[in-house]
Amino acid sequence: MSTPAPFPTGTILGYPRIGRRRELKRAVESFWKGDITAAELERVSAELRAATRDRLVELGLDGRGSAIPESFSYYDQVLDAAVTVGATPARFSYLEDAEGAVDLAGYFTIARGEGEHLPVEMTKWFDTNYHYSVPEIGPETNFHLASTRLVAQYAEAVAQGYVTRPVIVGPVTFLLLSKASEDAPEGFRPLSRLADLLPVYRELLRALRAAGAEWVQLDEPGLVSESLNEDRLTVLTAAEKAYRELGDDTDRPQIFVAAPYASLDDALPVLAGTAVEAISLDLVRGSLPEFTPGLEAKTLVGGVVDGHNVWRGDLTVAADTLEALRGLGSGAVAVASSTSLQHVPHDVNDEPYLSDQLKSWLAFAEQKVGQIATLATGLVNGRGSISAELAASAAALADRLAAPGVHDPVVRARTAALTADDFSRGEYAARVAAQAAALNLPDLPTTTIGSFPQTGDIRRARASFVRGDITEAQYNEFLREEIRRVVALQEEIGLDVLVHGEPERNDMVQYFAENFDGFDVTQNGWVQSYGTRATRPSLLWGDVSRPAPFTVEWSAFTQSLTEKPVKGMLTGPVTILAWSFVRDDQPLAETANQVALALRDEIADLEEAGIGIIQVDEPALRELLPLKVADQADYLDWSVNSFRLSTAGAADATQIHTHLCYSEFGVVIDAIRALDADVTSIEAARSKMEVVHDIKASGFDHGIGPGVYDIHSPRVPSVAEISELIATALGEIPASQVWINPDCGLKTRGYEETTASLTNILEATRAARG
Repeated sequence: MSTPAPFPTGTILGYPRIGRRRELKRAVESFWKGDITAAELERVSAELRAATRDRLVELGLDGRGSAIPESFSYYDQVLDAAVTVGATPARFSYLEDAEGAVDLAGYFTIARGEGEHLPVEMTKWFDTNYHYSVPEIGPETNFHLASTRLVAQYAEAVAQGYVTRPVIVGPVTFLLLSKASEDAPEGFRPLSRLADLLPVYRELLRALRAAGAEWVQLDEPGLVSESLNEDRLTVLTAAEKAYRELGDDTDRPQIFVAAPYASLDDALPVLAGTAVEAISLDLVRGSLPEFTPGLEAKTLVGGVVDGHNVWRGDLTVAADTLEALRGLGSGAVAVASSTSLQHVPHDVNDEPYLSDQLKSWLAFAEQKVGQIATLATGLVNGRGSISAELAASAAALADRLAAPGVHDPVVRARTAALTADDFSRGEYAARVAAQAAALNLPDLPTTTIGSFPQTGDIRRARASFVRGDITEAQYNEFLREEIRRVVALQEEIGLDVLVHGEPERNDMVQYFAENFDGFDVTQNGWVQSYGTRATRPSLLWGDVSRPAPFTVEWSAFTQSLTEKPVKGMLTGPVTILAWSFVRDDQPLAETANQVALALRDEIADLEEAGIGIIQVDEPALRELLPLKVADQADYLDWSVNSFRLSTAGAADATQIHTHLCYSEFGVVIDAIRALDADVTSIEAARSKMEVVHDIKASGFDHGIGPGVYDIHSPRVPSVAEISELIATALGEIPASQVWINPDCGLKTRGYEETTASLTNILEATRAARG
């Protein structure tokens, strides 16, 4: 290598890539529909990347010093890595050209499926609400450099006048997040292919160096996690091999290993002993390490600005932490976000309906970049050079802690008075008997998870009501007519337990935030969840309570339309926390109990209105599981207890359902049992019922609904495919426990595919009953 360029004093690990108005989402979906060509999609994406680089420089990052990460993705960064290294699943080999590469259309096909070819699985990215595409690796996987798109994007930046930092998922994390392919022998571990993968990374690094890249960022959050189905020694051995081999290659850019979401702990000495030039430390979720030999030659990048949450934080504490990091005696010290900023919205100043006071407590992606630029100035010029910014940060934090509503004495007295009895229902056997008598359901009862398609008509009616173009009475009549249509459709198909379809809900968490005290919602606070799917996490800033019932009217109206039982639909306390930006000034357990009590009140009112089945969704239960084993027991204790607190007041005859999705259920199966829900529905279709083995092995004896319809793909599953999934479930679980349902809610699907899929589900269920 030539004389090395220094690492930038201030940087970020990644940036939102969907566009501040979701421009990428709209372009990609237009491409899927055939409304624009691949070339037009490329043009829109290049414009987004160019605008991002320009804006980051305006906000204070060094456009010539590798401070700007090239972290763009059309769909998912793990899928990007897979197509880069030629890891195309065998069933999609027909998409490859002569060089083993796939084009954009093929890339999306791998993610979404086509015909009888199932898409790759999705699951949660560490402890975030982002979903990644799971690579499928086997002995047959032919690793090779199949895409140089990252090189082209770096060259694009150079042409714009910037020297940026290419970003790709690192080789160890890539394999840790992969699953064995269908053709792999039993017991095969993707990490065993590391030696075959490293030459491809080495080739990519050389290509980037040839293009002029000075630094490259290899994302290795797998090194901080203790929950990735490999023993720790194996992971550390793989990390040492990978970064010794990559680091020892002299024809490469300098390597920056980014390890967000927790502490590196015993992986830090491993990286310190290799030739990598810079290492990031998440000092928001993790702790300051002790000095380790080898760090004196590294740049330590202190992740002191929270990339995972939106609060402004305390810049004085951040500056103190950076000084402590500098005091370790390492080489240079830089400041960064703790994680990629893809987890937060673009700009708090783009929120016209939030109060000025609340906005003063917040920092979205743009504000976080500004904080990093400020702290970088302090590192270079001394703390006195940023004294005004530190004082403003402290004043905002003091104002937030003293604001009305942040502490509500009534709410706090109620949580303080809780006893053990408030967390426990009656015996399960008695509940089963009471519910059987009350509900009279058939074998293998069928239902959906809750939502039905949110059509253009629904979105337009909601927008018209918000603008004031129609009255509340007109809007409510529109919603009632939509519910009538959804109920009629379910009865025509033959479902056993009906839902109202949730047309009044913009989002399964935001709807609750709008009806609870202690929350606010954003207008433009979009955050990518997966692919083209984005959500607007709510802002949980104060003590939580429920002023009045808000779901009861819709559930009661729905029940008046049918003789079949109707499910009341609620979102659980853990999921409300996980899919919101939650206050960071008190333990999560305290906040969860406040939310649980608000839900408990709503359940009581649903029961009084005659609703005999109530679903309390907890799809995020696994998501918040800490990455460190030592922290998991405490989390599972308070998260399970918050669910039980919300549901324990229900009568024996009231059937409590819950729903979980995109998780490694075997890790939390004991916690799922401890929830003590009468029926649990879970994602299972895309993985072809892998979860039922964990269910059987655990002795799980409550009702269970493993999903038979993957709603995250536009495919319509055939009767034969669904029948095979049902047979697999019944081969492991007694039929008396099994429910038949889709994987998740149907909000993102269209009515044509929804109707066809549910019709096939009912046909397959009737055959299974016979």
